[in-house]
Amino acid sequence: MGIQERKKRERERRRQQIIVAAKRVFSEKGFSKTTMEDIAKEAELSPGTLYLYFKNKDELYASLSLRILQYMNIRLKDVKKEEDSDPEQKIASIKEALYDVYQFDPMILINMFRLQSSETIKNLSPPLLENITELSRHSLQILADIFQDNSEKNTFLTGQTTAMADIAWSLFTGVVLWEESKRIIDDNKDYLKQTLDIAFEIFTRGIAR
Repeated sequence: MGIQERKKRERERRRQQIIVAAKRVFSEKGFSKTTMEDIAKEAELSPGTLYLYFKNKDELYASLSLRILQYMNIRLKDVKKEEDSDPEQKIASIKEALYDVYQFDPMILINMFRLQSSETIKNLSPPLLENITELSRHSLQILADIFQDNSEKNTFLTGQTTAMADIAWSLFTGVVLWEESKRIIDDNKDYLKQTLDIAFEIFTRGIAR
Protein backbone atom coordinates (compact mmCIF):
# COMPACT_ATOMS: atom_id res chain seq x y z
CA MET A 1 0.00 0.00 0.00
CA GLY A 2 1.39 3.38 -1.00
CA ILE A 3 1.71 6.46 1.19
CA GLN A 4 -1.19 8.25 -0.48
CA GLU A 5 -3.47 5.26 -0.05
CA ARG A 6 -2.56 4.99 3.64
CA LYS A 7 -3.25 8.69 4.13
CA LYS A 8 -6.60 8.39 2.42
CA ARG A 9 -7.61 5.43 4.59
CA GLU A 10 -6.43 7.17 7.74
CA ARG A 11 -8.43 10.27 6.86
CA GLU A 12 -11.58 8.22 6.27
CA ARG A 13 -11.02 6.30 9.50
CA ARG A 14 -10.66 9.56 11.43
CA ARG A 15 -13.77 10.98 9.75
CA GLN A 16 -15.81 7.93 10.77
CA GLN A 17 -14.41 8.22 14.30
CA ILE A 18 -15.76 11.76 14.48
CA ILE A 19 -19.15 10.80 13.05
CA VAL A 20 -19.59 7.93 15.53
CA ALA A 21 -18.68 10.23 18.42
CA ALA A 22 -21.02 12.94 17.13
CA LYS A 23 -23.90 10.48 16.91
CA ARG A 24 -23.43 9.49 20.54
CA VAL A 25 -23.27 13.09 21.77
CA PHE A 26 -26.20 14.28 19.65
CA SER A 27 -28.29 11.35 20.92
CA GLU A 28 -27.45 12.15 24.53
CA LYS A 29 -27.59 15.96 24.54
CA GLY A 30 -29.62 16.89 21.47
CA PHE A 31 -28.49 19.10 18.62
CA SER A 32 -28.92 22.51 20.24
CA LYS A 33 -26.99 21.66 23.42
CA THR A 34 -24.14 19.85 21.68
CA THR A 35 -20.93 21.72 20.92
CA MET A 36 -18.00 20.82 18.70
CA GLU A 37 -15.92 20.69 21.88
CA ASP A 38 -18.26 18.01 23.29
CA ILE A 39 -17.82 15.94 20.14
CA ALA A 40 -14.06 16.41 20.13
CA LYS A 41 -13.88 15.20 23.72
CA GLU A 42 -16.00 12.13 22.92
CA ALA A 43 -13.81 11.35 19.88
CA GLU A 44 -10.65 11.95 21.94
CA LEU A 45 -9.46 14.55 19.44
CA SER A 46 -8.72 18.25 19.60
CA PRO A 47 -11.49 20.64 18.48
CA GLY A 48 -9.12 21.89 15.80
CA THR A 49 -8.94 18.40 14.29
CA LEU A 50 -12.72 18.30 13.90
CA TYR A 51 -12.64 21.49 11.84
CA LEU A 52 -10.24 19.84 9.41
CA TYR A 53 -13.08 17.46 8.50
CA PHE A 54 -16.26 19.47 9.15
CA LYS A 55 -16.56 23.24 8.95
CA ASN A 56 -19.23 23.47 11.68
CA LYS A 57 -21.78 21.56 13.75
CA ASP A 58 -24.44 21.82 11.03
CA GLU A 59 -22.10 20.24 8.52
CA LEU A 60 -21.31 17.39 10.88
CA TYR A 61 -24.94 16.80 11.73
CA ALA A 62 -25.97 16.85 8.08
CA SER A 63 -23.34 14.23 7.31
CA LEU A 64 -25.16 11.81 9.61
CA SER A 65 -28.20 11.94 7.31
CA LEU A 66 -26.32 10.37 4.38
CA ARG A 67 -26.51 6.89 5.90
CA ILE A 68 -30.24 7.09 6.53
CA LEU A 69 -30.87 8.37 2.99
CA GLN A 70 -28.87 5.46 1.60
CA TYR A 71 -30.99 3.06 3.66
CA MET A 72 -34.16 4.73 2.36
CA ASN A 73 -33.02 4.13 -1.21
CA ILE A 74 -32.41 0.46 -0.44
CA ARG A 75 -35.83 -0.04 1.17
CA LEU A 76 -37.71 1.70 -1.63
CA LYS A 77 -35.84 -0.36 -4.24
CA ASP A 78 -37.02 -3.46 -2.39
CA VAL A 79 -40.62 -2.25 -2.72
CA LYS A 80 -40.17 -1.55 -6.42
CA LYS A 81 -39.01 -5.13 -6.99
CA GLU A 82 -42.16 -6.61 -5.43
CA GLU A 83 -44.43 -8.22 -8.03
CA ASP A 84 -47.70 -7.78 -6.14
CA SER A 85 -49.94 -5.49 -8.21
CA ASP A 86 -52.65 -5.01 -5.59
CA PRO A 87 -52.75 -1.24 -4.93
CA GLU A 88 -53.48 -1.53 -1.22
CA GLN A 89 -50.60 -3.96 -0.75
CA LYS A 90 -48.23 -1.75 -2.73
CA ILE A 91 -49.04 1.34 -0.68
CA ALA A 92 -48.75 -0.75 2.49
CA SER A 93 -45.27 -1.82 1.37
CA ILE A 94 -44.27 1.81 0.76
CA LYS A 95 -45.61 2.81 4.17
CA GLU A 96 -43.78 -0.05 5.91
CA ALA A 97 -40.54 0.81 4.10
CA LEU A 98 -40.75 4.43 5.18
CA TYR A 99 -41.60 3.43 8.74
CA ASP A 100 -38.56 1.13 8.74
CA VAL A 101 -36.45 4.13 7.76
CA TYR A 102 -37.89 6.08 10.69
CA GLN A 103 -37.10 3.24 13.09
CA PHE A 104 -33.59 2.96 11.65
CA ASP A 105 -32.72 6.25 13.35
CA PRO A 106 -35.63 8.49 14.44
CA MET A 107 -33.50 11.35 15.73
CA ILE A 108 -31.41 11.71 12.59
CA LEU A 109 -34.43 11.38 10.30
CA ILE A 110 -36.43 14.03 12.14
CA ASN A 111 -33.59 16.51 12.14
CA MET A 112 -32.85 15.74 8.49
CA PHE A 113 -36.43 16.78 7.67
CA ARG A 114 -35.94 19.98 9.65
CA LEU A 115 -32.61 20.65 7.98
CA GLN A 116 -34.05 20.22 4.49
CA SER A 117 -36.77 22.79 5.22
CA SER A 118 -34.45 25.41 6.73
CA GLU A 119 -31.99 27.96 5.41
CA THR A 120 -29.16 26.04 7.08
CA ILE A 121 -28.97 23.57 4.22
CA LYS A 122 -27.75 26.35 1.92
CA ASN A 123 -24.67 26.77 4.11
CA LEU A 124 -23.43 23.20 3.72
CA SER A 125 -20.36 22.50 1.64
CA PRO A 126 -21.17 21.88 -2.04
CA PRO A 127 -20.10 18.20 -2.02
CA LEU A 128 -22.22 17.39 1.04
CA LEU A 129 -25.22 19.33 -0.26
CA GLU A 130 -24.90 17.54 -3.60
CA ASN A 131 -24.83 14.14 -1.90
CA ILE A 132 -27.91 14.89 0.21
CA THR A 133 -29.78 16.37 -2.74
CA GLU A 134 -28.92 13.47 -5.04
CA LEU A 135 -29.94 10.80 -2.53
CA SER A 136 -33.20 12.62 -1.76
CA ARG A 137 -34.02 12.99 -5.45
CA HIS A 138 -33.24 9.33 -6.01
CA SER A 139 -35.69 8.31 -3.29
CA LEU A 140 -38.42 10.44 -4.85
CA GLN A 141 -37.63 9.02 -8.28
CA ILE A 142 -37.95 5.45 -7.01
CA LEU A 143 -41.31 6.35 -5.49
CA ALA A 144 -42.43 7.88 -8.79
CA ASP A 145 -41.27 4.75 -10.63
CA ILE A 146 -43.32 2.57 -8.27
CA PHE A 147 -46.43 4.61 -9.03
CA GLN A 148 -45.62 4.57 -12.74
CA ASP A 149 -45.23 0.79 -12.78
CA ASN A 150 -48.61 0.34 -11.10
CA SER A 151 -50.28 2.94 -13.29
CA GLU A 152 -49.25 0.87 -16.29
CA LYS A 153 -50.85 -2.16 -14.64
CA ASN A 154 -54.06 -0.12 -14.22
CA THR A 155 -53.97 -0.45 -10.44
CA PHE A 156 -53.24 3.26 -9.83
CA LEU A 157 -54.53 6.37 -11.55
CA THR A 158 -52.56 7.18 -14.70
CA GLY A 159 -50.36 10.25 -15.00
CA GLN A 160 -49.01 12.58 -12.33
CA THR A 161 -46.78 9.88 -10.85
CA THR A 162 -44.25 12.50 -9.73
CA ALA A 163 -47.01 14.32 -7.87
CA MET A 164 -48.07 11.03 -6.25
CA ALA A 165 -44.48 10.51 -5.06
CA ASP A 166 -44.35 14.06 -3.70
CA ILE A 167 -47.63 13.57 -1.85
CA ALA A 168 -46.53 10.24 -0.35
CA TRP A 169 -43.26 11.82 0.76
CA SER A 170 -45.09 14.84 2.19
CA LEU A 171 -47.47 12.56 4.09
CA PHE A 172 -44.56 10.72 5.65
CA THR A 173 -42.60 13.87 6.49
CA GLY A 174 -45.60 15.74 7.84
CA VAL A 175 -46.87 12.93 10.04
CA VAL A 176 -43.40 12.27 11.49
CA LEU A 177 -42.82 15.94 12.33
CA TRP A 178 -46.34 16.47 13.67
CA GLU A 179 -46.25 13.40 15.90
CA GLU A 180 -42.78 14.37 17.12
CA SER A 181 -44.04 17.83 18.09
CA LYS A 182 -46.80 16.19 20.16
CA ARG A 183 -44.32 13.85 21.84
CA ILE A 184 -42.29 16.86 23.00
CA ILE A 185 -45.33 17.97 24.99
CA ASP A 186 -46.29 14.49 26.20
CA ASP A 187 -43.71 11.74 25.77
CA ASN A 188 -46.35 9.08 26.42
CA LYS A 189 -48.19 9.98 23.22
CA ASP A 190 -46.62 7.94 20.43
CA TYR A 191 -49.21 7.52 17.70
CA LEU A 192 -46.90 7.69 14.70
CA LYS A 193 -47.64 4.19 13.37
CA GLN A 194 -51.39 4.59 13.80
CA THR A 195 -51.43 8.00 12.14
CA LEU A 196 -49.32 6.77 9.23
CA ASP A 197 -51.73 3.85 8.77
CA ILE A 198 -54.71 6.21 8.52
CA ALA A 199 -52.92 8.74 6.30
CA PHE A 200 -51.80 6.13 3.77
CA GLU A 201 -55.17 4.39 3.83
CA ILE A 202 -56.82 7.66 2.77
CA PHE A 203 -54.08 8.20 0.17
CA THR A 204 -54.69 4.72 -1.27
CA ARG A 205 -58.39 5.39 -1.68
CA GLY A 206 -57.56 8.50 -3.67
CA ILE A 207 -55.20 6.92 -6.22
CA ALA A 208 -56.53 3.38 -6.55
CA ARG A 209 -58.54 2.55 -9.67
